[in-house]
Formats: sequence, structure tokens, C-alpha cells
Amino acid sequence: MELPPGIIYLISCLPQLLLPPAIVYGLNRISDFAFGVCLPGWFQIPACLLSFPIVFACSVFVTNHRDRSQAALHGAVLPPMFPSKWPGGLDILAALIQNFKTGYMGDMMEEQCKTLGHTLNMRVLFENRASTFFHTLISFIYLWRSTPFQSTGAMFSDQVNSLLGTGVFNSDGDDFRFHRSMTRPFFSKDRVSHFDIFDKHAEDAINQLKVRLRDGYPVDFQDMVSRFTLDSATEFLFGKDVCSLSAGLIYPSSSPRSKDVAFENHPANKFAHAFSGAQIAASYRGRFGSAWRLFEFWSDRVKKHMDVCYKFIDPILKEALEKKKENGLIEQKAATKDKDVAEGETLLDHLVNYTEDPIVIRDEILNIMIAGRDTTAATLTFVIYMLAEHPDVLHRLREEILSKVGSSRRPTYDDMRDMKYMRAVINETLRLYPPVPFNVRTSTEPTVWPGINGEKPIYIPSNTRTPYSVFLMHRRTDLWGPDADEFDPDRFLDERLRKYHTPNPFIFVPFNAGPRICLGQQFAYNETSFFLVRLLQQFSSVSLATDAQTLPPAEWAKCSGRKAIEKVIIKSHLTIYAHDGLWVRMEEASPVEAV
Repeated sequence: MELPPGIIYLISCLPQLLLPPAIVYGLNRISDFAFGVCLPGWFQIPACLLSFPIVFACSVFVTNHRDRSQAALHGAVLPPMFPSKWPGGLDILAALIQNFKTGYMGDMMEEQCKTLGHTLNMRVLFENRASTFFHTLISFIYLWRSTPFQSTGAMFSDQVNSLLGTGVFNSDGDDFRFHRSMTRPFFSKDRVSHFDIFDKHAEDAINQLKVRLRDGYPVDFQDMVSRFTLDSATEFLFGKDVCSLSAGLIYPSSSPRSKDVAFENHPANKFAHAFSGAQIAASYRGRFGSAWRLFEFWSDRVKKHMDVCYKFIDPILKEALEKKKENGLIEQKAATKDKDVAEGETLLDHLVNYTEDPIVIRDEILNIMIAGRDTTAATLTFVIYMLAEHPDVLHRLREEILSKVGSSRRPTYDDMRDMKYMRAVINETLRLYPPVPFNVRTSTEPTVWPGINGEKPIYIPSNTRTPYSVFLMHRRTDLWGPDADEFDPDRFLDERLRKYHTPNPFIFVPFNAGPRICLGQQFAYNETSFFLVRLLQQFSSVSLATDAQTLPPAEWAKCSGRKAIEKVIIKSHLTIYAHDGLWVRMEEASPVEAV
């Protein structure tokens, strides 16, 4: 029987909990035996109980003193401390939880950075989190071969293990390199430029979109493209899709049809809801650091969702393993041996040639599925959000599409490569709404971050979590100009590109960089571009359905930056998404349309 998370945590803490009172008890016995002096009986139990907080406080003091001394020895300083009034940063923890539930992403860090700078230490439950959104330091984390920041860290691994298992996003060192080498062949140009899969599922999604709009209902675009990307990803990975589009599109909550039990119980819908719930629960753990089990004391909230996902995906894996066994093709392959991919072989086929362990295969597939489904769905969602808010951009983008491929021809790889404005629109969306807005690494050894603008270098102790925010960095006016908060695709085409981005390539990293750069970057660009071409060949306008959309709180309009003009509530788990969906109405283009 598996122990509850809270019990596991307490057992792991037993040595630290029991050692101080054991020392007190031992010293008391030695003193009594050697000198005939011992604590009064009434004080022995309180002394044992008080020993832990006293020893803990001393440990915190000694650690802080050591870190300051080591920083001074390196001619560096510790990151400025995020202000806290409560012991252990409990007020910061409460604010983080509140922001996760109802706030605007990055608000807390951005506000404090106005006075503390772009790097600070947010200490929560006595654990350091050296956070940054300074591009020079983020490039240090990404690239330097001598950097100790290529590890996601034991704490992150523990928090997301219920979700990611042993997959590529939850592995380090040799394990990570093995996973990368195993999956890299599936993202070659030849494979990600083969558009039959995209075309089939895009046609299905767009046809359903037309029917629903003609019936007078708005459409949750985020839900629709999540189904499109899930079906595309599973066919790409498994060789057959999970038919999530076959369940149909959801109805707005005001419609009686939104309560259809058969729709809710469709296997693909149950999988999608559980997969999203698992990611939200895993992300929520990040607020609590290594103590997350205390807040899920009796049950693993992620596992509850993942059990639903496993019921959906395990039969697919079982079928693949049985098929290989029947054909006598199972063969264990060492990491250093042949990794060639046969013609027509799917990632699932490839994985079962490496191992018969369904857990390992399942973990890897689910990791890649998050990357293949969620990031592209997020990009498409926020592109449409921006096009709804900027009809001039939509008109110009349609002009480019119609001039290149007309109103019906399927685009080729070369067609989309020539659509410069299309790429600019996607890049500008990725700048303001990067699919992975926040990420984290852990220092595997003490290191010194370089000083910025003449300031002293920053000392980072070993085993320090270092969250970083691409979301905040992409919106900095000192990096992108005074109009950084504005949506303007031309910044990737005009002189601003040469002024800001070209000399500082690490100010734009929506797909990470360095050894952990996203293998599916070109896959995402191709899938996003292809779907947009097919969509805008057939639709000429898009608008937000404010009667169905969950709108931001009215007080956001009094704030600064993009927060003041948002029409949706943006949130993130592992990836960014629109809370309660992106509800839109769209107008079909005339049958014959000339530019």
C-alpha cells in the first residue's frame, strides 16, 4: 500500500526532527552520569521540544553567514531579498498562492524588481529561489558550458514526478542526453514538413467551426485547437490519433447543450480534462518548494488526474507492445547502439524497440505530448486573441496568405517560409505570450553570476532553485523599446529588429536555448503556420465573444502595461493558457475573394 504524501514527507524529515531532542537527551544523561547534574524532570520534555526550532534557527543563521562569507570571498553579493514580514516568508507564500489563483502572471516579481532590480531572492519556507528575468543571466543559465544550471534539480523532479515520471523534461545528465538522442530523429525537417496529418485534422476542426458558428454559437477557440493539436500529436507519435475532435466542440455554459453527459464522458474529453488538471496541480506545488507534500497530506492530487490519463493511453501502449512481440521485433537497444529510425516508424514504434517497460514508454510519450499539444495550442490561441484585437493585422496577414497560396490551395513548406509577415505575427505573439512563460533550473554547485552594468557579481549557493521568466523578459522596455507592451509584428521586420533583437538574441527565447532548446521548435512553427493559413483562407474576421468569455476583473483596467488592456485572464501551469477558454465569433470569407 502506497503511503500518503504527507507521511512520506514526515518520514524523510525524521532524522532532522529527532536529532536535536536526541542530542539534548544524550547530553542530559552524560551530564547526570559524569557530574551528577541534570535538567529538572519538568523541563526535560519542553527542552527536547524546543531543541528543534533552536537548532533549526541556528542552522539558518549559520547557512546565511556562510553564504554571505562565500559571496564576499568571490567579490560578489547575494541577490537582493524579496521583502517579507512573516517567519519563513509565509506572507510571500500566501501572496504566491493568491496570485496563482486570481492574479496576473508575474505581477509580484515585476513590482519588486522596480526597486530591487531584475534579479532577486524570493525566500519561501526557508528555501532560496534566486529569480531573474535579466537576459544576460538567462543566457548564462542556457548556454555556458561551465554553467551548473543545466539541471532541473531534485526538488523540481520530485514535484512533477507524478506528472512527467522519468520523461525527457524530468531528467538530467546522461538520462537527459539519452532521451534527446532518442527523440531527435522524429523532429527532422523531412518529418515536420510532412503536412498530411496537419491538413486532415485542420479540415476536421475548421468544418466543425463553420457548423457551430452557423448555428449561432460562439466557439471556444482554445478548446478547438487543443483538440486539433492533440489529434495531430497523437497521430504523429502513435501512428493513429485519439479522435478528440470526434467528440465535437464544446458549447458555451449558457447553452443547455453544455451539460451533455455523453459529451463529458467521451474518453478523449476525460483525458483532456484530467491532463490539464494534472498540470495545474503539479504547477501549484511549485509554490511550496520541497514541503509540497504537507499541503497534499493524504492524497497525491496529480496522481488522481493521471490515473484517468493512464486508462486512456495504456491500451494504446499495450497494443503497440503486443504487436511488436507478435512480429518478434522487440530488441533492447543500448544508448550507444543503433538509433536509426525506419521509414514510416512512429515514436511509439521506436520506443518499444528500446524497452518493453510500459512505464518508461508512457512517461516519454506523455512528455512529448505536452510539448506537441499544449505549446502549439497556446500559440494558436493567443495569435487568434491578438488578431481579434488587431483587425488591421488580420487583414494584412490574410492579404499575404491569399497572395501566396490563394483561397484554397494547400500551403507547402516553401510557401510558409516565404510568408514573412506570418512569421512576424507568430513571433510577436510568442514574445508577449510565450508558451512556457516561467521555467526553473537548479545550481549543482556554487557559482557567480556576472555583474550587470558595473554592479557587483551575484553569488548563487549550491542547490539553489533559479526560476527565470521569459514572459517578463520579453516585455521589458529597456530590451524591446518603449512600445514593448504593444502588439506590433512589424518589430520583427523593421529597424527595431536590428536595434534590439539582432545584437541581443537572448532577449527572445520562446523555445529556450542551449542544450535544452525545444526539439519541436520547427514542428510548432510549421503546425501553427499551416493551421493559420487554412483558417484564414476561409474566414475573414474574428471577434471576441464577450458574452461567453470570462473577463478579467474590472480593477485590472486601472493598472499599467498589458494587464490594463487584457480581455482574457491569462494563466499558466507548465504552459500558458486562457482561463475558461478563448470564445470567439468569426465571419466566413466570400467564396471567391481576390486581393
